[in-house]
Amino acid sequence: MKQVAALQSNYIPWKGYFDIIHDVDLFVFYDDVQYTQRDWRNRNKIKTANGDLWLSVPVYSQNKYKQLIHEIVIDNTQNWQKKHFNSIKQSYSKTPFWNKYKVFFEYVYLEEKWTSLSELNQYLIKSISCDFLGCKTQFADSRDFASEGTKHKKLLSLVKATNADVYLSGSAAKDYIIESDYNKDSIEIIWKDYSGYPEYSQLHGEFCHNVSVLDLLFNTGDEAPYYIWGWCNK
Repeated sequence: MKQVAALQSNYIPWKGYFDIIHDVDLFVFYDDVQYTQRDWRNRNKIKTANGDLWLSVPVYSQNKYKQLIHEIVIDNTQNWQKKHFNSIKQSYSKTPFWNKYKVFFEYVYLEEKWTSLSELNQYLIKSISCDFLGCKTQFADSRDFASEGTKHKKLLSLVKATNADVYLSGSAAKDYIIESDYNKDSIEIIWKDYSGYPEYSQLHGEFCHNVSVLDLLFNTGDEAPYYIWGWCNK
C-alpha cells in the first residue's frame, strides 16, 4: 500500500506538516499551483518574550497573483536573512538545544543566498525531516509528474500519477476534494487528525502549538519526534 501526500511548500512550517510527511511513503511538494498571499508559503510564527512574531520572507510583488509558487522570487534587497536569524537567535539562544542546530541555521541564513521561495522552503523542510526528525519518506516535486485540470481535478490527476493507494490530506482540503472521485480510482483518502499533541517545555509564556517547528527543535532536541508522532506509537 503506497501512501502519498501532496502539500504546497511552507516556510519553516509547524509540526503538523512534518507529521504528514512522516506518515507517508512519498511526499510531493505541490508547488505548481497559484501562489497565495498572506498564507504559510512565505511566513510563519515563532515565540518571543514579547509574544508571537511573524517571520515573513519578502517576495517581489509583480504578477504574484498570477504566479505559481515555484515561480516566486525572493526580494533580497531587505536583508531579510540576517533579520530572521537574529530574531530566531534572540528567541531561542537560551533553549537547551540552540547549539545543536545553530550551525545549520547559520548556514541557511548567513552563508547561503536564496532567490527562489520554493527552493528555500523545500530545502528547509527536507533537511529538518531527514536530518533532524529521522524521516525515511521519499520527496518529489509535483512538476515531476503529469497532471492536468485545476483544483480538485489537478490534485487527483497528480495523486493518480504517483500510483498512490492511499492519499493523506489535511482536513482543510475537504472544501474542494471530492472523495468519491478518489474512490472510483481505488484511492483511499485518510483525513489527517492533528489533535492530541502533547505539550513540552516551552519558553515565553502560555503554551502554543501553532508555531514553527523551530520551537519544538530548540526546546526538545532529539526528543522532537516523540512530540509529533512518538507519543501515539505510530
